[in-house]
Amino acid sequence: MMLQTGRAGCEFVIAIENLLDFPPAARGAMVTVGNFDGVHRGHQRLIGRLRAAAEAAGVPAMAITFDPHPAALLRPEAAPVPLVWPEREVELLLAAGASSVAVFRTGRWLLDLSARDFYDRVIRGLLRAKGMVEGPNFAFGHDRRGTVEILADWCAEDGLEFEVADPLRDGGVLISSSRIRDELHRGHVEEAARLLSRPHRIRGIVTHGAGRGRGIGIPTINIDEIDTLIPLDGVYAARVHIVNDRADSPSSIWPAACNIGPNPTFGEQARKVEAHLIGFTGDLYGRAVELEFLARLRATRPFSSVEELIGQIREDIARASEIAGSSIASPD
Repeated sequence: MMLQTGRAGCEFVIAIENLLDFPPAARGAMVTVGNFDGVHRGHQRLIGRLRAAAEAAGVPAMAITFDPHPAALLRPEAAPVPLVWPEREVELLLAAGASSVAVFRTGRWLLDLSARDFYDRVIRGLLRAKGMVEGPNFAFGHDRRGTVEILADWCAEDGLEFEVADPLRDGGVLISSSRIRDELHRGHVEEAARLLSRPHRIRGIVTHGAGRGRGIGIPTINIDEIDTLIPLDGVYAARVHIVNDRADSPSSIWPAACNIGPNPTFGEQARKVEAHLIGFTGDLYGRAVELEFLARLRATRPFSSVEELIGQIREDIARASEIAGSSIASPD
């Protein structure tokens, strides 16, 4: 188990790997449990209700999530591609108002618990929760047999506060992680950003490519080891965050033009993610970067000549610069 204290001394991140170990200082919170993939506007609203209930009760607000998503173990062939990586999810939950986040390391020790066992051994025993806030579709326990109606009854029997937070709709349609995935699969990154309340972001490691961009005077970085959902193939206006993973290289943010997909002009069919950082010079090989999508500029297509391709890329860069902002951001 890991316990990490935040900068203000009041934020905790707790990794839970069994039903025995839990820091006493983190017990007695108002709790919400769920898969907060993306931490979208609906999740943010729920965390806001959790925070309000916690403040009214004079206790911390704890969000509990899972790593990996239970579906990755139960139905790996149908498990959704995540919208955020675990550390980012924790960061966003804290930013939304949770005063602590507990991350269950998903395994059979957890998934085999019945709904009653989950309530008795986790909510009451491990966490000693003062109350709970959940969405109307919350389900828990083995085969998801626990419902909010059942949970409300058990909480009432034990004198725990319980609130069902109203779901958030946009255009009459529920805001959900699956809806955002659908928008990204269609390349609608601006709509996804509106539902998330921020641009969709991926992360990866800069690796060596064919070097064609540098050869034509438009160097790009190839991004590999991406563990979150990649939008539809195409060219995007983006921002690249160079992660501060080396003491001699501070974090910085750069406007970028990003291409997702194959390179049909050169006969390449492999799907790649590459980006031209506007105004950047330097070596990023081996560095961690995060890329957020601002707008889709066009589809990927073959060009009749390298000269035609270069002309289109320069137009893409000009549009991306206008959208992302041509000035270089100050270090974080």
